[in-house]
Parts: sequence; C-alpha cells; structure tokens
Amino acid sequence: MQFFTSLPGWQQAMLACTFTWAMTAAGASLVFFFKKVGPSAFSLMMSGASGIMLASSFFSLLLPALEAGGEYSYITLTSGFALGGLLIILTDIAVGKLNAFSDKSVRSGAVTCAAVTIHNIPEGMAVGVAFAATGGGAAVISAIMLAFGIGIQNFPEGMCVAFPLRANGFSRFKSFFIGQLSGAVEIVAGAVGAVAVTFISGILPFALAFSAGAMLAVVCSELIPQSFENGKIKATIGVIAGFALMMVLDIALG
Repeated sequence: MQFFTSLPGWQQAMLACTFTWAMTAAGASLVFFFKKVGPSAFSLMMSGASGIMLASSFFSLLLPALEAGGEYSYITLTSGFALGGLLIILTDIAVGKLNAFSDKSVRSGAVTCAAVTIHNIPEGMAVGVAFAATGGGAAVISAIMLAFGIGIQNFPEGMCVAFPLRANGFSRFKSFFIGQLSGAVEIVAGAVGAVAVTFISGILPFALAFSAGAMLAVVCSELIPQSFENGKIKATIGVIAGFALMMVLDIALG
C-alpha cells in the first residue's frame, strides 16, 4: 500500500483502471465455463455497484470538488455536474440510433462493444480525476473504493457483452475478446483524466463535478434499471449495502 500511495496520481490511476479492465475481462471469461448467469446474481452485482458508485459520486467526487471550488463553487460544480450528465444522455441517444440499424437477434458484436465502451470512458476519467485529487495519504482510500465500485460494475458488463455474442454463434474466444476489449478504454481515459488535472490544477473542481454527473447518469440510466428488472427487494438491498459500505469506508478511512 505504501508503494502505491508513493506513485504519481496518473500512475495510480492507470493501475486502478487496469484493475477495472481486469474485472471486465474476468466477467467476459465466464463464457468459457458457463452458458448463462442467473438473474439473481446479476441483479445483486449491478445493484451493489450502483450503491458504491452513488456514494462515490458524493463522497469521492462532489465533496472534494466543493472543498476545492472556491468562491464560485456553486457555478463550477453545477455546470460540471450538468455537463457530465449530459454527456451520458447524448451517448445513450447516439447508441440508440446505432441500435436502430441492427435487429436484436443479429446485433453486431462491434455495436454492442461500442455501447459499453462509450459508457466506460467517463468512468475511467472519474477514476483518474479522483486519484489526481487525493494528493496521497489516507484520502487515496476513497479513490480506491471508487475504482473498486466501477470494477464490480464492469464484471457483469463483461458478461453482458460476451454471453449474447456466444449465444449468437461467436466462438468462446471471440466472445471473450470482444467482451474484455470494452473495458480497456478505461486505462487510457483514467490516465488522461489524471494528467489533465495534474497539469491544469484549476480544472480540478469542474473535473470532479463533471465525473460525478457522468457517474450518476450511468447509475440512473443503466445500472439501477437493469438491477431492478429481477426484483426490487434484492436490488434495493444491494443499493443500500453498496452505498453503506462506501460511506463507512470513506468516513472511517478518508
């Protein structure tokens, strides 16, 4: 742990995003062993990740942004948050138009991978910005937990890409390869976010708020709806448990 905290923020971000990519690959690798994944397990993973990412948006991104925002923090945070959410909305619209050109039964693996990849870009940037904002020490725990929450979410994302491809006739290896590829972009996005904040320190509050808006939009538009499809009681428990875990760790260790 001491070695990790001694690294520059961009290196911490790249290592953390390598973990989130590895979780995507781990989820996709299940295609080698199973034909499908049960809805209950899928729901709990997605809802737990939702809770962790919701708490991370507040404790790891918005609160540090408020502290660093200065006199006009309400303008900086509001504009950054709104633009982050708008990015995800526009992404969903773009992906929806792509999906309109392919029938569900024969959907291209490239289109499916692109949809997940686009959503992973702001998540990787959020990790990069979070590590750049810590300055080392105990505060790095909140950034680590943010990466952990995104990693948990990426596990079922890898499955969501790989298993449908396998069901539509792709080989196990090709299904795995396309599934894990969707998470690789987070490594680059994380490094870009960390380097940008490191060299342009004035954008830190805006970048944190932007990442929080993007994260919250991903949770609301993707994770929570999917997790609640298989029963609201289990999904609600998962969200609360994930949020409580992140909150406790952030308050106790951050």
